Amino acid sequence: MSRFKIILIWLIITSPFLVLFTLVQLTLFGVFGELPTFEKLENPKNNLSTEIISEDGIVLGKYFFENRTRIKYNELSENLIRALISTEDIRFRKHSGIDGRALLRAIVGVIIGNRSSGGASTITQQLAKMVFTEQPSSGMERITQKLKEWIISAQLEKRYTKDEILIMYLNRFDWVNNAVGIKSASSVYFNKKPIDLNLEESAMLVGMLKNPSLYNPIRRKELTESRRNVVLSQMNKYDFITDSLYNTLSGQPIKLDFKQASHNEGLAPYFREYLRGELKKWCSENKKGDGRKYNLYTDGLKVQTTINSRLQQFAEEGMRTHISDLQKDFYTHWKGRAKAPYPDDFEWKQINKIIDQGMRRSERYKKLKNAKKSDKEIKRIFKKKVPMTLFSWDGAIDTVLSPRDSIKYNKFFIHTGMMSMDPETGYVKAYVGGINYKHFKYDHVKIGKRQVGSTFKPFLYALAMQEGYSPCDEVLNIPVVFDKKKWGLEKDWVPKNSGDEYDEMSLTLKFGLANSINTVTAYIMKQFGPHAVIDLAKKIGIESEILAVPSLCLGTFELSVYEMVGAYSTFVNKGVHTEPIFITRIEDKNGKILEEFIPKTQEAMSKETADLMVRMLQGVVDGVYSPVAKKIGGTGRRLRFRYAFNNEIGGKTGTTQNQSDGWFMGITPNLVTGVWTGCEDRSAHFRDIYFGQGANMALPVFAEYMQRVYSDTLETGIKSDDVFNIPKSVDLKLDCGEATNSISDDEFDEEF
Repeated sequence: MSRFKIILIWLIITSPFLVLFTLVQLTLFGVFGELPTFEKLENPKNNLSTEIISEDGIVLGKYFFENRTRIKYNELSENLIRALISTEDIRFRKHSGIDGRALLRAIVGVIIGNRSSGGASTITQQLAKMVFTEQPSSGMERITQKLKEWIISAQLEKRYTKDEILIMYLNRFDWVNNAVGIKSASSVYFNKKPIDLNLEESAMLVGMLKNPSLYNPIRRKELTESRRNVVLSQMNKYDFITDSLYNTLSGQPIKLDFKQASHNEGLAPYFREYLRGELKKWCSENKKGDGRKYNLYTDGLKVQTTINSRLQQFAEEGMRTHISDLQKDFYTHWKGRAKAPYPDDFEWKQINKIIDQGMRRSERYKKLKNAKKSDKEIKRIFKKKVPMTLFSWDGAIDTVLSPRDSIKYNKFFIHTGMMSMDPETGYVKAYVGGINYKHFKYDHVKIGKRQVGSTFKPFLYALAMQEGYSPCDEVLNIPVVFDKKKWGLEKDWVPKNSGDEYDEMSLTLKFGLANSINTVTAYIMKQFGPHAVIDLAKKIGIESEILAVPSLCLGTFELSVYEMVGAYSTFVNKGVHTEPIFITRIEDKNGKILEEFIPKTQEAMSKETADLMVRMLQGVVDGVYSPVAKKIGGTGRRLRFRYAFNNEIGGKTGTTQNQSDGWFMGITPNLVTGVWTGCEDRSAHFRDIYFGQGANMALPVFAEYMQRVYSDTLETGIKSDDVFNIPKSVDLKLDCGEATNSISDDEFDEEF
């Protein structure tokens, strides 16, 4: 054979490789488009979600464009790693980004028409494809993209270890259903951390890598199961699992614990939504090293909060237990009344006006207005029946109803707001803004404000104690008149009590507070005037505007649960007001602390005054005996008799006019908790004090919460035998020399 023929044969044999080499060189020089810079290779950009983390390390929720959170290699299950390598790239730890053997096998398979010969794409190439290249739109682009993948894969292998490449790949992949990255996927599909994934769970997630939309266990469970078994078969083939284990696992159905990432679901949704606004403000005021402002949805911030996940869970459970029962009572209470839940003397015109107001406040109305719809068109749309989902305590109701009728339906619900905090640190431990965030997004803790009623009275008593009064000082229970000329009123104001059983009796201040007697509170107001009361209120954290009028002594103004809890904490914290806070620190995605938060403190009253008030608030629960009345009374005594608390505990009930609002403020040595309960409209309420008093509306939420807290002492660290540590000198001032009689449990007084 001539020399020329030999050269020609070698040229034919080597020409594909020469062409390939040439193409690779042209790709390197950017002929087919730019390659990512070294900087991008070293720092691939991902949109990372911001995590909201409880004080005990539980992720309460995330803010994201993509629900992705990075994790480290040592947080992966060995099952997952073996499933991935055996299925996607068995020679992963032996090649340098391009598996020549697999590539040659794939080429031969194409030539001979054997499609089952396997693919040649390595895990490193798949990562390069995900991170650095776009979807090709033509055959030529597919070729040039593959060349880029090879080059990028080689660069990745130079700059990263095999473990780093694996974790980059798993952190990047989108498993659909708002599960981007392996940490989110493990949580969404199995409610687990990646390190806790078992064999079959790992196999399912690895199986989804081929095509997550096709192998979606929520939509195509059987198909996904079949794909999972392929992964198990590969693990068996490469001796990661035995034949018997493969046979056992492949016969089992997929078992999901599916929890799709949603701002409507999970612990503390009202808290997370309130925090979103605060964090967006923080991001707008703080810049990264490159001068750009932080992005709440892409920068992977770690927000360490004061919320305790166990206490939050107990608060939500306690709320659901009582409010769901109270709702049943409310339905029964109004059954058969045409204008329910509004009073019989309401005109239909008034009721329609309330419904119209609800319509104008709705998101549907706002969207229609933005779409330039006329009022006439909007009213017609609101009367047309459409499919919708309604809230009920027995589960969501799918129905067909007009939007206007759905507003009427929702007006019947009793709502609540609850917050619990550590009075010393100011750390808010639990935050329940409402009964169901998905259906009722209005926050009744920080945003909403309602009339506080008698829960404001302790602040007047504190003022009296601070100015030298004693719990044993007596006040004659007679009408207190505020002269219109002296007090700048339109007419004389004479506050009344809810009953007449103590009329014209000399009652101690501590009995007056325990039984929430309006005339005693009015007497204190007349001694010091509203300005002195407002000054004290500001010192203990009341930020809302309060008018300097005599009626403020009965809590006729509106405050938030947040303000009230912070104010009551001053009593337990020895007279020092500590601002309630929600965040302890904010970290960047690498754990670097960006800012730490410390609550503001202010001395508001003397230690002795605070201690006296703690004991007087305990009297509301324990009951206080009056030798004149020959009776023990206390509006919070059902905590002892109905709920069987025997620890040191205090509080104050509150009920506003017509039973529109029910309150309970509860104090223990470790926690101060506030609860408000009522309907969206103040005109919707129970018709009588028996059902509508704060002791029935709000106190049970506190009781259900604290029962759970005390039953889990090992986890919470809060014990029922903790005490307030009040000096004996203070207790002596509360000894009024009364003879104590046995306490009966048939008296549950409350106030208007």
